Amino acid sequence: MSVTRSVEFFDTQFRRQVRDAEFALNPFETVALPYARGRVLDYGCGLGNFAIAAARRGSEVVALDGSPAAIEHLRRTARDARLAIDATCADLRAHALTGAFDTAVSIGLLSYFDCPTAFGVLDALKSCTRPGGVLALNVLIDGTTWTEGFGDGTRCLFAADALRERVGGWEILHDERSVVDAAGGTVKAFATLVARKPATADGPR
Repeated sequence: MSVTRSVEFFDTQFRRQVRDAEFALNPFETVALPYARGRVLDYGCGLGNFAIAAARRGSEVVALDGSPAAIEHLRRTARDARLAIDATCADLRAHALTGAFDTAVSIGLLSYFDCPTAFGVLDALKSCTRPGGVLALNVLIDGTTWTEGFGDGTRCLFAADALRERVGGWEILHDERSVVDAAGGTVKAFATLVARKPATADGPR
């Protein structure tokens, strides 16, 4: 599996967080968690804080990330706590999704791809969400000036309403924008969306 500079950046960050026992859900994961049910996909799971919380609520979780450090930690935690989590290290720019999920979640990942890849992965996440299921997304949007984590410069800053537009016809359950201060006087601007797929929609079952 090829490793991008963004993966290297976050792999280093995750190792530090494991060392310092920093395992709290971030605000976007906190928004998504109440919607998690049934079979859950955590696409870009990082250290697996969301996956662990969802599994503890009774869900069966498939967790994917490009960081070896993150997946090693999550596998160990899931094993020790006997949680139903299948954690895999994968190149998420090109990972083929199989099966269907009651809840699909991707928090803070898609913006680290080039835009054609990000939009293609978003379409795959929509497709693998079962009819009546929920998709929760969080991305960086226009207005973001922070660049540290992009490494080689590859990034996709979504338009502010792009997520809503790309799930047209789905029921919008949560839709918000937020801006937080980042290193060096920069800012991160986010869009967070939770939407329910129509119960009659076509897709994997």
